[in-house]
Amino acid sequence: MVVLGLEQLILDPPKLLAGQRLGLLCNQASTDRKFRHSRDLINQAFPGQLTCIFSPQHGFFAEKQDNMVESDHMVDPATGVKVFSLYGALRKPDQAMFDHLDILLIDLNDVGTRVYTFIYTVAYCLEAAAAYGKQVVVLDRPNPIGGLAVEGNLLTPDCASFVGLYPIPMRHGLTLGELAILFNRCFGINAALTVIPMRGWQRSMLFRDTGLPWLFPSPNMPTPETALVYPGQVLWEGTNISEGRGTTLPFELCGAPFFEPGPLLDRARQLAELPGCLLRPLMFEPTSNKWAGQTCAGFHIHVTEPAAFRPYRTSLALLQAAIQLYPEQLRYKEPPYEYEFTRLPLDLILGDTAIRAGLEQGAAIADLEAAWQTGLDDFDRLRQEVLLYR
Repeated sequence: MVVLGLEQLILDPPKLLAGQRLGLLCNQASTDRKFRHSRDLINQAFPGQLTCIFSPQHGFFAEKQDNMVESDHMVDPATGVKVFSLYGALRKPDQAMFDHLDILLIDLNDVGTRVYTFIYTVAYCLEAAAAYGKQVVVLDRPNPIGGLAVEGNLLTPDCASFVGLYPIPMRHGLTLGELAILFNRCFGINAALTVIPMRGWQRSMLFRDTGLPWLFPSPNMPTPETALVYPGQVLWEGTNISEGRGTTLPFELCGAPFFEPGPLLDRARQLAELPGCLLRPLMFEPTSNKWAGQTCAGFHIHVTEPAAFRPYRTSLALLQAAIQLYPEQLRYKEPPYEYEFTRLPLDLILGDTAIRAGLEQGAAIADLEAAWQTGLDDFDRLRQEVLLYR
């Protein structure tokens, strides 16, 4: 059985929390296996010590649908404490916020992908803790797509943004606690950090193997299967191709009115081997976001062999096929994107302008992978220093 960091905290409270004012970074998905929310459990276990709550992108209740849709500060109706939004006027907590606490507890669900902004909210909180002399305690949770595979190019400095602050690959293979250690130790933050690890989690586990309930951490991450395809399918956010927002299967679906699934799939298969998945042609009609109310042709990605599946490669091949087959119809999204107002969103998502250039110039996907392999190997060696689980 997998025991969450949150559950470990309640079972065996660390002495460092005694008498301290506690803040909590969380959202509606921050519960134990019995669906009891972390702020309620912490408030009960440490009476009078919970002084403030912080919420990430999409809001405390994960109610905001899209990027750059901000949340306001609020008062938590369950505890009566202040909730500071870290996706509003500020994305990095200021001293006035941290004056409310001595120790910040972090209990968030990550999805194992470089561009998921929750991990950079954690990084900004670590920076603030270092600056203001506070402590951070991360209550660890599973990486829902496992802790073995890493995939993709490392982020380059010119593509740094709120969807990528550090040189890590698209699929990083770390838990949130391990990422926090990596950011803190290897990228020079140097905050006072403690991670309360899980018991029973193994790196080979996908989320369905854990026995834990899945609660959507963001509104377009409804299932663990969404998380499996997300490291690749998030690329469509940088284009005019629907990534399935406005349907019940965001990121598992992709398409556009001008797509022809047969020729597109044939071209993608010519460009790269696509193991571990079945791309099932279909039609869908988004109710909101791109192509709302219009019938899109495209695919439902079914992951048939998760260990063999390469989400980033699969979506890169589909994107390159679309670039080649629909040069007049495929468009890149224009800024702004996640508070970047000049740089191309697709470049920020890819994390290296050379990847887009290679796709446009017809570079073989295998050659792109070979070019980034040395950096990926270096990252894989670096991450060994922060692994908490085997």
